[in-house]
Amino acid sequence: MTTSTTELPRPKALSEVKGWFRPVDQQLFDWFLTGQLDRAQPGDLLELGAYMGKSAIFMASYLRDEDAFTVCDLFDSPAEDSANSKEMNKSYSTLTRRAFEANFLSFHEKLPELIQAPSSVVADRVEDDSCRFAHIDASHLFEHVWGDIEAVRDILLPDGVVVLDDYRAEHCPGVAAATWGAVAALDLRPICVTGTKFYGTWGDPEPLRDALLEWLAARDDMWHEVQQVAGRGMIRIDGKKATEPKHPVSRHAGDPEPPRPTAPAKPTAPSRPAPARPVTIAPAARPNRARKVAKDLLPPIVTRALIRTRSRKTG
Repeated sequence: MTTSTTELPRPKALSEVKGWFRPVDQQLFDWFLTGQLDRAQPGDLLELGAYMGKSAIFMASYLRDEDAFTVCDLFDSPAEDSANSKEMNKSYSTLTRRAFEANFLSFHEKLPELIQAPSSVVADRVEDDSCRFAHIDASHLFEHVWGDIEAVRDILLPDGVVVLDDYRAEHCPGVAAATWGAVAALDLRPICVTGTKFYGTWGDPEPLRDALLEWLAARDDMWHEVQQVAGRGMIRIDGKKATEPKHPVSRHAGDPEPPRPTAPAKPTAPSRPAPARPVTIAPAARPNRARKVAKDLLPPIVTRALIRTRSRKTG
């Protein structure tokens, strides 16, 4: 993606922002964040790893005037080690800060607090016990994800919720190792999981789990079950048929469609006169060979009798 002003994205809807944010997870973000607002739960929002801003745009819709929203991403900056640089070049080679900003400002009046640096600096840039909701979707390498989880554990309020992306994706097993390692060693308590995201807390998960079960029971677009993990109930949600919640509205929503380039007309080939149809001339009828022999060899009286007999048969 280029970064010239004329080519920055102008999304008319959230669906036009590049990124991976399934409807089931949109529904769960909405449920957790709306519940926090309904309970007047204090705290800020945090996202580690933003890509083009799809989930950040969504999360910003749940900010109050007094809330801060911090987004940390490398954007165009080089990674701090060769392994992370290789992953960035492979997965996010088109990522730019200006594209993120253009996407975000299409839906909101002002940008979040942006930290253009490795997620390892977040522990020093965001206050402890300050956030009610954190989304971790930065590096896929075990060491970095483990560090992000440890940092967010201190940053979250005791009843805050952390979401980990790609906790079971086959192409990034380091995220799975760090996620379940944190459940075993850092007392991270699962609330629920979807096909792509893990939702947990370091507080008491039971009130959230019970309320979530009640909400899920009233829906027919998500299947769910409860499994036991590390001695606690965890909800597994299948949201393949999940509908999307209400999205923030883009300021470009009413923009006219850009004119589509018209293909140049194909040159018309000069017309040619139609070829003359061949005229078939039927060959002249050949005289019957037997009649010719009879005429030449038989006496006239016999010949006339034969001709009369033949005429009666064909008449």
